[in-house]
Amino acid sequence: MAKLQQRLEKEIQQNHQVKIVERNQWCIPVRTVEVTYEPIRRSTMDVLMKMLLISMQEADFRDAKELSELLLVDPLFIHDLVSIMLRVRLIEKVDDYYRLTTKGTVQLERGIFEEELDLKTASLLYSPCHEAFLSGDLESIEEFDELPPLYRYIDEEAEQKDSFEEHMLIEALTKEDDVEEDTSSVSQTIISKIASSAATQINDIPCFEFIVYDKAQDIYFARVWNTLLAHWDEVLEQQLTEKERLKWRENNN
Repeated sequence: MAKLQQRLEKEIQQNHQVKIVERNQWCIPVRTVEVTYEPIRRSTMDVLMKMLLISMQEADFRDAKELSELLLVDPLFIHDLVSIMLRVRLIEKVDDYYRLTTKGTVQLERGIFEEELDLKTASLLYSPCHEAFLSGDLESIEEFDELPPLYRYIDEEAEQKDSFEEHMLIEALTKEDDVEEDTSSVSQTIISKIASSAATQINDIPCFEFIVYDKAQDIYFARVWNTLLAHWDEVLEQQLTEKERLKWRENNN
């Protein structure tokens, strides 16, 4: 960690008009939140599926063979596609005939096929100091010989937060590599809903604080390196600047 601190100080002081007047280290609490969610694969409905649904909408069919004869398509293709549509509840058997469900009617009108996938789980990291989920890898943080004290502006009520609104969880999950999809592609995976979430352990994330004086502008400001994010943390810098700017000038005059 000493090498990291040296590198950060060197980066700050590349501008010869600035100097570091205070140095500090502390930890912010970051909560691990285990989330189980229901993903959906969404794709443009193919022509054959549309033809099958329209056929079932306009006439009575008992089996895949009748549909195959009408559309002049191999019965095996028809059988497989009908099985899929039954499984995802686009169609159902009513009085021994295929009928579109409400879901099937809606998806046909939109031309979009949505397939429910198996439940998935993911771990998210929530920071009460940011009031937001953060991206980062706990395993990549270099170990301190001894963890520094906690950040001096922790909101205790926020620190105990253990339930989260669904839209916050979905937004955080879509930023994760295993969920995020290219929206320009033919198929994309989206999150239908959150099945469950549970806040578990609290992790102490070390941060480096530098109070900097800029002689050219005659201003004091904070730089904070967040080891979880592995970059400068503008949120924490802004918090410190709002609360302590006057004190920095008094202490260094």
